[in-house]
Amino acid sequence: MAREPFAAQLHFIPRALRRPQTFLVRFLRRYFEQAPGWVLLTTRGRKTRLPREVLLPCERTPEGLMVISTYGYRSDWIRNIRDDANVTITAAGWILSGRAELVDELARKIRLVSDYPFFPPAPFAPLHTILRTLLRPLLVLSLRRWVRPRPLVLIHPCELLSPPPSPGERAA
Repeated sequence: MAREPFAAQLHFIPRALRRPQTFLVRFLRRYFEQAPGWVLLTTRGRKTRLPREVLLPCERTPEGLMVISTYGYRSDWIRNIRDDANVTITAAGWILSGRAELVDELARKIRLVSDYPFFPPAPFAPLHTILRTLLRPLLVLSLRRWVRPRPLVLIHPCELLSPPPSPGERAA
């Protein structure tokens, strides 16, 4: 296994900010359920077996939905996936059950981020457009380095639980 990323040593920060983040996600839930580049991932807690939801930047690929753990294997959602790979994802208005696959093989991680680069810290469409066109070589180079010590997770959708609302339903 690769050396732990420096950010893993800072994992106490998101743990300390868990309540404000939970409030923010609840307050802006409708936005995050529809926002491109974001996914609400629900796992089962390792100890309690209760659903645990986390907001993550993502990239859609033909193989599935790709997310990368900033905090390495210290992230609770990664540890939950190691215990139970069955997850639920809410992305772009869709709610799907899925199966998470931890990708540890370095060559495969590098291939995935090279083929489907995205900017995890800030998945905003205008920024992605610039990064994927003009700055693509720099983005790919940085992602190849970023992903080395971190687990990459591919979520393979299994079953549609709820389709996105129709345009008429959104207005209501």
